[in-house]
Amino acid sequence: MLAAMTRRLAEVAKKVGVSEATVSRVLNGKAGVSEATREAVLTALDVLGYERPTQLRGERARLVGLVLPELQNPIFPAFAEVVGGALAQQGFTPVLCTRTVGGVSEADYVDLLLQQQVSGVVFAGGLYTQTGVVHEHYLRLIDRRLPTVMVNAAADHWEFPRVSCDDTIAVEQSLGHLRALGHERVGLIVGPPDHMPSIRKLDAFRTSGGGNLVEHTMHSLEGGHAAALKLLRQNVTGIICGSDPLALGAIRAARREGLGVPQDVSVIGYDDSALMNCVDPPLTTVRQPIEAMGRAVVELLVSQIDGAAVATGELLFEPELVVRSSTGRMGAIL
Repeated sequence: MLAAMTRRLAEVAKKVGVSEATVSRVLNGKAGVSEATREAVLTALDVLGYERPTQLRGERARLVGLVLPELQNPIFPAFAEVVGGALAQQGFTPVLCTRTVGGVSEADYVDLLLQQQVSGVVFAGGLYTQTGVVHEHYLRLIDRRLPTVMVNAAADHWEFPRVSCDDTIAVEQSLGHLRALGHERVGLIVGPPDHMPSIRKLDAFRTSGGGNLVEHTMHSLEGGHAAALKLLRQNVTGIICGSDPLALGAIRAARREGLGVPQDVSVIGYDDSALMNCVDPPLTTVRQPIEAMGRAVVELLVSQIDGAAVATGELLFEPELVVRSSTGRMGAIL
């Protein structure tokens, strides 16, 4: 027992950069330690996975859970970087929680974060995007009154502040761009039928006169490839995609069919994730303003942590169409 305690003191002291004696004073609730040092020691204790002393367990750790669905789509690590940096400036340490197939579930992560007495949670692309499904782990957060912010959550039934990119404007910009280039048969590739952001994009597509050339698929390069093949066999000349990986899959499908991009078919992505300017051809895509969105997420979260009243509505950010080389005028010879 003594050896374990000594090891814990040494690890925490090294993590914070203070003496073991200082760590001991914090853990025993003794005076003579600054509030900043005290908070740093407690945060290190949480990060290293050590249980807080009984007298300190009622306090929330200066940790914030950042729950993401995946890291393969570059937009999610980019968002994590923005939010993590903004949290660090506010004195919080992000805890990255990424779901994997057959691995730790979103509900398991929520339980883990609650056990760690985190100060708040940020969800991006969570299970809340499924329409008509109530996930109990969100209800636990409401019951605990834990500060929480959801990103791109078209979910009016959840009592959380939400920060989203405007799907309607994204589709209107994309469709307008393709029509200006002379494309009349335009298809749409989006996520599963119960995925709320995809439902919003589909509604905007049809409201804007996009028609019924629509394919639902999983958000992956392979999904984009399979969906694009179906649209290309219906003679579309323009494809709007719900993510950049879907768009890259669509470009691959066009080439497998012997078609040039943009000579024969124009493709538009969504996100403007890392390296989309470096693919072949550079991808025309709708850029999510993740810097501004990330700062807003942290501001809303910290306000809740500080006890301020925060509206539970949705804060919409306007995207920007970034025109590159994957779109071109109908019938143009490059």
